[in-house]
Amino acid sequence: MSYESIIVEIGDDFVAEITLNRPDNLNTFNFSIATELSQALQELDSDSKVRVIIIKGAGKAFCAGIDVSDFFNKNAMEYHDWIDCMEHPLLEISRLNKPVIAQVHGVAAANGAGLVAAADLAVASENARIGLTAINVGLNCVGPVIPVTRSVGRKRALELLFYGDLISAQEALNMGLVNKVVPESDLDNETRNWSAILAQKSPVALQIAKKAFYSAADLDYGKAFEYMSEAFARLCSTEDASEGIRAFKEKRSPVWKEK
Repeated sequence: MSYESIIVEIGDDFVAEITLNRPDNLNTFNFSIATELSQALQELDSDSKVRVIIIKGAGKAFCAGIDVSDFFNKNAMEYHDWIDCMEHPLLEISRLNKPVIAQVHGVAAANGAGLVAAADLAVASENARIGLTAINVGLNCVGPVIPVTRSVGRKRALELLFYGDLISAQEALNMGLVNKVVPESDLDNETRNWSAILAQKSPVALQIAKKAFYSAADLDYGKAFEYMSEAFARLCSTEDASEGIRAFKEKRSPVWKEK
């Protein structure tokens, strides 16, 4: 599929990259970028040549939020549909089978910060700044704060939501909003290498792990253990599980069958 607001590339290492491609607008979300991002995520999740997905931004920013030029002249129902469209990619990531890694540079603000938090993993450059900034223009980030809360906890999330500050990459790392911070010059290589390593894991084991993690997140403690036990039992019955154990015992690299 051809896109106007994003670029999709699939490598021979089972890693796909989605680049938000509105650099003149700091990759802010509009209808085009939101719908295309959701569509690309779904298509890559169904592509057998893809095991890991990277999301990054073109130009000097990862994503500066939602394009406010789309804000005016809507009624309440239109605002609801508009914001639902803008935030759908954040929800869609949790529904995918395959892991998504955010590659963050420059500013990741408002919906951009939510996209970082919604990604399963995130690598940030040392110059990155992240924040739930909408409060500064009389709005709020009550959608993006949902994945942010699940990454950093209630107190930290409310601080970001209420004050609207952009925090440094190191602060984001310290509070658990990103996984790694690397020099800006190394960001592309570090993210790609980390993704390629992940893509060498058993696709079946990785996908079951992700689906089980999100499904169990809202269950009570005992029910979560029951659900995870069922998920692990399903994994044990796959060909990849048998191949992985044999390869370990035979001291060789596994050949994944993806089933």
